[in-house]
Amino acid sequence: MEQQVTISKKRLEELEKSAAKVDKLEQQIQALMRTLYGRSSERRAFVDPNQLSLFEEETQPAPAPEKQEISYTRNKPQKKKPVRAELPAHLPRKEEIVEPDNIPEDAVKIGEEVTEVLEIEQPKIWVRRIVRPKYASKANSEKEGVSGVVVASLPELPLPRSIYGASVLTYIIVSKYVDHLPFYRQRQMFSRYGYQMAESTMGEALNKVCRLLLPLFEQLRLEVLKQHYLQADESTIKVQDSHKKGATHLGYFWAYHAPLIRAVVFDYLASRAKEGPNLFLQPFSGLLQTDGYSGYNDVAARTDVAMFACMAHARRKFIEAEKNDAQRSRQAVDMIRKLYKVESYCREENLTYEQRLGLRKQESKPIMDEFKQWLDENSGVGVPKSSIREAINYTLGLWPRLERYLKHGEVEIDNNLIENTIRPIALGRKNYLFAGSHDAAQNAAMIYSFMATCKLNNIDPAKWLVKVLSEINETKTSDLHKLLPFNFEG
Repeated sequence: MEQQVTISKKRLEELEKSAAKVDKLEQQIQALMRTLYGRSSERRAFVDPNQLSLFEEETQPAPAPEKQEISYTRNKPQKKKPVRAELPAHLPRKEEIVEPDNIPEDAVKIGEEVTEVLEIEQPKIWVRRIVRPKYASKANSEKEGVSGVVVASLPELPLPRSIYGASVLTYIIVSKYVDHLPFYRQRQMFSRYGYQMAESTMGEALNKVCRLLLPLFEQLRLEVLKQHYLQADESTIKVQDSHKKGATHLGYFWAYHAPLIRAVVFDYLASRAKEGPNLFLQPFSGLLQTDGYSGYNDVAARTDVAMFACMAHARRKFIEAEKNDAQRSRQAVDMIRKLYKVESYCREENLTYEQRLGLRKQESKPIMDEFKQWLDENSGVGVPKSSIREAINYTLGLWPRLERYLKHGEVEIDNNLIENTIRPIALGRKNYLFAGSHDAAQNAAMIYSFMATCKLNNIDPAKWLVKVLSEINETKTSDLHKLLPFNFEG
């Protein structure tokens, strides 16, 4: 006689919660393993459930292999001579002519053998002596109100009464925020070059340069906010807390990227609260692309802002759900991969925004329609808090923002461009660990904005900063925009 087992509703909910918790923990472990040992790229192949594992134990002993003699003839592979890579043509050349010994008197030059070898010189520290001769004039001294001594004006220097020129100030800043070298490492390097510079001196010089660049930073902010299409994201930075000895506060760099002019502004705030984007984006109107963070909801509610979501974040959710439901996870990622193939083709063919829009309507729209139908059909799968259901619900919740890119050729499919601009901040965190104060974090936001904008425009940040520091004191406020990296003419 069969025994009927009944489970109360409360017990069923507890089991579902436990299953969801186990699924969540497995998802976290899988994400951690990917972080520690996986590829840096999120593009990955899913494991075929029908494919045997290389490390699976055999349930039955394998039969002994039969011995068989095989003879064949093969061509011996010819070793290819390694081809030396040519050194870049833009590098300066220093020619060194080596004549042979005992050249016959009747010898005629018929050619030459040229070998190029790459060399490097360590930075040279030198002192710029500005000498201004002084002249005395007896005739001038006799005139009322005219000085009898004539001397040239001192050339404009970035920091008056400072012994450090534009090149040294640039070296300190670029080393810290581009090469991620803390001040103590720079101090060691200066020492090797024959000059002793204290870390406190570097910090003081950095603060003065940031005060000098503040009007240019404000100009960059205005130029970014004038654009009709922006991407936004945020990243953390630890800041030393003056109220708690030895403790740090978790601050945030809010990044705003203008892809159409290749510019980015980092806005430092002490928190991740919604007041950050609300205040910064107050003058902005147009198209805004973000992740699904609720801190942008107030901006999204504005009638003058159209919100776009990031397909890469949706894809990441399904990749993380692979352990929970490999089949559905694979189906979703395959459809998203087709969308990215269209975008790759647009980049490779260098299509205009109008051409990209046309191709999206033709190729991407049917894929998005299929994806939406699939999401609707699978919206109830899994337990309520399973990772596959969370991925589906996340994507459905942002669907209007995700599909909106199909109507705007200038808008990207994801936020990866801005995430790339944030990456140097993560590298910097590993080296200098934290900012010394909230003011120091704001200075870092300013310098990161300039350095990232230089990178987006393929400009050498050192050349740009030397030019700016040499000219900014004599530049009119109305001409400041000419010094911005995307207007730079080196």
